Amino acid sequence: MKPKVTMIAWNQNDNYVVTAVNNHLLKVWNSSTGQLLHDLVGHADEVFVLETHPFDSRIMLSAGHDGNIFIWDITKGTKTKHYFNMIEGQGHGAVFDCKFSPDGQHFACTDSHGHLLIFGFGCSRPYEKIPDQMFFHTDYRPLIRDSNNYVLDEQTQQAPHLMPPPFLVDVDGNPHPTKYQRLVPGRENCADEHLIPQLGYVATSDGEVVEQVIGQQTIDQDEQGLEPSILDGMIRQLQQQQDQRIGADQETASSSLQNGEGTPRRG
Repeated sequence: MKPKVTMIAWNQNDNYVVTAVNNHLLKVWNSSTGQLLHDLVGHADEVFVLETHPFDSRIMLSAGHDGNIFIWDITKGTKTKHYFNMIEGQGHGAVFDCKFSPDGQHFACTDSHGHLLIFGFGCSRPYEKIPDQMFFHTDYRPLIRDSNNYVLDEQTQQAPHLMPPPFLVDVDGNPHPTKYQRLVPGRENCADEHLIPQLGYVATSDGEVVEQVIGQQTIDQDEQGLEPSILDGMIRQLQQQQDQRIGADQETASSSLQNGEGTPRRG
């Protein structure tokens, strides 16, 4: 096999460079001299995640398609912690990304099965209020393009970024209780009646008819007693300015043609 580097990362103080090679080895190099210091052995498949600890220059995290997550002491070339992402009934899940928290006490990983794995010190109680399965009801909804080639949501005919905040549902499309809907940005201050989605019956690929969220209540922010969104206001203002410029250009072109000019000029 011809060796190829799949990922590279400097440690916190830039004294070391760690490279992941397609032969499943991690190599630790002196960043000043280029000297190879350690070969880190443990992965059984390619590694595409190398994360530096935010303040401890000794620590480096690696994760790969083999489902392994390692924490290394790169100054000694030793393995500090190891976790294998085994999923019951499905084998292992390839780890696609990892990130440390700013305080270095936690790190979070995402895998090929859509799981978010949270590791760290302390108690897991703050995370127990979150449902095991969380999707937005608009995930995987079909999109279309309008005459200007802009993307629209097929069901509502709206641009996705202008749609109201989505609802949280489980893997079968069933909405979570209202206390979880408040966790969605934009729904923190909504009244309870505005946190109940519109339900309908949808046929699955197996022919089974299930009740799912088919739409959302589009209630104006003024009716909800909420502050208008600054971002939405800026978008509307920019759109109005663009419409005014286009209208002015068209009027200028029309008047130029009426004056007998062969080529319309922009004002």
